[in-house]
Amino acid sequence: MDELDRFLSEDLGKKGDITSNALFTNQTANARIIAKEDCVVAGLEEARLLFTKIGVTATLFIQDGSAVEKGKTVMEIYGSVRSILKGERLALNIIGRMSGIATETKKIVQRCKRINPKVMVAATRKTTPGFRSFEKKAIVLGGGEPHRYGLFDAVLIKDNHLKMVGSVEETIKTMKKKLPGKPIEIEVENESDALSAAQLNVEVIMLDNIDPETGERISRKIRNINSGILIEVSGGITAKNIENYAAFADRISLGYLTHSVKNKDFSLEIFKN
Repeated sequence: MDELDRFLSEDLGKKGDITSNALFTNQTANARIIAKEDCVVAGLEEARLLFTKIGVTATLFIQDGSAVEKGKTVMEIYGSVRSILKGERLALNIIGRMSGIATETKKIVQRCKRINPKVMVAATRKTTPGFRSFEKKAIVLGGGEPHRYGLFDAVLIKDNHLKMVGSVEETIKTMKKKLPGKPIEIEVENESDALSAAQLNVEVIMLDNIDPETGERISRKIRNINSGILIEVSGGITAKNIENYAAFADRISLGYLTHSVKNKDFSLEIFKN
């Protein structure tokens, strides 16, 4: 069972759509999904696959990652009334959520790249349980980077790791011994730890919850030690202050892109045949 199957199961339970099943038998209809506001659309491929799973034909009028204007039809649908209504809310939820993330990501990426064309905007693991792959895809469609997908695919030493081990040096040395050749990223909250990590030649240093002025100063010192280290900033960064970080950071990771973004509004209109 994939994610879409699980989402359908959550909505339908064991009895299905009891309202539509009571009202309709084999009637068919056409429908269309319409953008109710300007946005970068995302989630159309997932919605199309969803409708295919329940026996409905869906035709996309625009590709994911494209800008759409309010009133634009993004998808046309044909099939049984029961099936269209079965998938309606789930499809709109997916499109609305993913489009909200893609739209905000695109806005932030464009603002940052005007200052530093090389800077990357990345997601975090602050995602909706069960919906992470969709949210990470929306980040990419908005021009951002997904960062790591879970605890399994990249090394990221965080503050609680350091507290339990005792020092930056010991933690990094242990990691290099246990996972030789694996790129290491470490999260630090002060200059001393950042420079210690730089001396040990990790691949990425994340400056966490550090103001822009201090972050820029620490970044210069890191690059003087090893210019090849990627410098990431995170923590306390918002749409209001992100431009202050864009000038010196290689990557900016933002939790709010997945945990606090407002959905975009789409509607499904159905027509009798």
